[in-house]
Amino acid sequence: MVQYALPSLDLSFAALADATRRGVIEQLGRADASISSLADRFQMTLTGMKKHIAVLERAGLVVTEKVGRVRTCRLERGALAAEADWIAAHRRLFEARFDALDRIILELKQEEDDGPASD
Repeated sequence: MVQYALPSLDLSFAALADATRRGVIEQLGRADASISSLADRFQMTLTGMKKHIAVLERAGLVVTEKVGRVRTCRLERGALAAEADWIAAHRRLFEARFDALDRIILELKQEEDDGPASD
C-alpha cells in the first residue's frame, strides 16, 4: 500500500479531529494548565481529560510534566509545524488548480461573447 502522508500527520490530524482536543490546544496556547483544571474547564471527568491528553501526547502536540501530585500540560514547541507545511503545500496546489480553472472559464466566456466566426 502506498503511503501518502507521514504517520505523525495521521496522529496529529486524528487528535485534532475532536472538538475537545482542539479546545485543549487552544487553552494551552494561552497558558500551561493542569489536567484537573482542564477537566474543570471542559466540564468532564479527570479520567476523560487524561484520555484526551494521552491522545495529544501520542501525536506530539502536548507534553506533560508531573511535579508532586500535579500533572501540568503544555504545548510542544514546534508542534503543528509539519502539519502547517502539509496544509500550505496542498493549499498552493488547490489554488493553482482553481486559477487554471478560472482561466479556462474566462476563455470559454470570451469565445461565447465573440460568437461564431464568420467566413
